[in-house]
Amino acid sequence: MRLENGSYGLIEIKTGGETLIEKGVRTLETLSSKIDTTRMPPPSFRMVLVAAGDFAYRRKEDGIIVCPIGCIR
Repeated sequence: MRLENGSYGLIEIKTGGETLIEKGVRTLETLSSKIDTTRMPPPSFRMVLVAAGDFAYRRKEDGIIVCPIGCIR
């Protein structure tokens, strides 16, 4: 989804677990690298949406958000 002001986010959906989260991160990084930022802005955020968990967090190493579906309201 892209907002009227042109901002957008990239979301990868995984069931959870560290291995699948890492796979989601790699997919987001690959997709991000293919975006021509001379023609459109970079994504406002990148997120791996997971099935379960108690809280969302932002990874320090790459800024990608890991968010359980229950945290989205």
